Amino acid sequence: MTNPGGVDERLLERLRKAKARFADIDLELASPEVIRDLDRLRVLGQERSELAPRVGLANQVLGLIDEHEGACELLRETDDPEMRKMAEEEVAALEARIELAGDEARRLLIPKDPLDDRAAVIEVRAGTGGDEAGLFAKDLLRMYQRAAEREGWTIELMSLSEGIPGSIKEAIFTVRGKGVYGRLRFESGVHRVQRVPETESQGRIHTSAATVAVLPEAEEVDLEIDPNDLRIDVFRSSGPGGQSVNTTDSAVRITHVPSGLVVSCQDEKSQHKNKAKALKVLRSRLLDQKVAEQEAERSRERRAQVGTGDRSAKIRTYNFPQSRVTDHRIKLTLHSLDQFLDGDLSEMIAALRMADQEERLVAATE
Repeated sequence: MTNPGGVDERLLERLRKAKARFADIDLELASPEVIRDLDRLRVLGQERSELAPRVGLANQVLGLIDEHEGACELLRETDDPEMRKMAEEEVAALEARIELAGDEARRLLIPKDPLDDRAAVIEVRAGTGGDEAGLFAKDLLRMYQRAAEREGWTIELMSLSEGIPGSIKEAIFTVRGKGVYGRLRFESGVHRVQRVPETESQGRIHTSAATVAVLPEAEEVDLEIDPNDLRIDVFRSSGPGGQSVNTTDSAVRITHVPSGLVVSCQDEKSQHKNKAKALKVLRSRLLDQKVAEQEAERSRERRAQVGTGDRSAKIRTYNFPQSRVTDHRIKLTLHSLDQFLDGDLSEMIAALRMADQEERLVAATE
């Protein structure tokens, strides 16, 4: 059943449920038992605050529909030409207002991802393409560092494995700031580059790739890790790192036996600090795995490759000869490759978030 202004009956039912829940909360808040229970009081107050905008729109939409019904009834009953014209204009105006209010109500009903405000643990790895892939991975690392500077976010390097000069094999770092994970989660996937490598004497364009994984930073309350499930190995660090490199067993490798996940960290001189960093990364990977499983159960996993980011698929191409960057999930091409690699990701991120919202709008009223 469709109501005036294209408002679906399922949307109205959700709005009515929001109103009913709002009324129930007000009753609970007035009870002496709840007033004495500060924790319950806080939870109910927060839920009421989140429901208030929806209830306001519910009252608006339902009120407009009642007015529309009255205008239609007048139109059916009157024979006066002037009154009919006025009623027809009123019906049309109300339908337009109902449509606008209904669209806003759908947006408010989009469930907020509780992980959006988390910090993000980002893993950048060189993929296919040899040394050129490592050079491109270093470009991506710099791109995210510059993006963080532009947004006023902070970066903490967790682990870095370098390749030839100017390249990396792998970098793991945490980005902190307002809404970081919600903004950067769409970067997960395979990033492909097309350009002429500096070592190419014939001027031929090569294609190589790097992978990016964006994980929500996990907190201890998110999941419990049984210490008996962990195998912890220590070894001597290698590569740049100061006097203690190759002289002390400060590097740490942690294996989560049930999942097979392995995390290594050797950037700190202290074994304790390396272990703490490795555990942070492991916890975030396990949380990401848990979230992906939950989303799969709700049939939202990798929807149009927007939201969770399908790491097995190419999501973006950076074409240097044409100075363009193309995101294949939303078919968006920007002809500003230099600015993009300098961290100006705002237009791309906004488009990806909008596509995700559109998907959620559909799901919200299904």
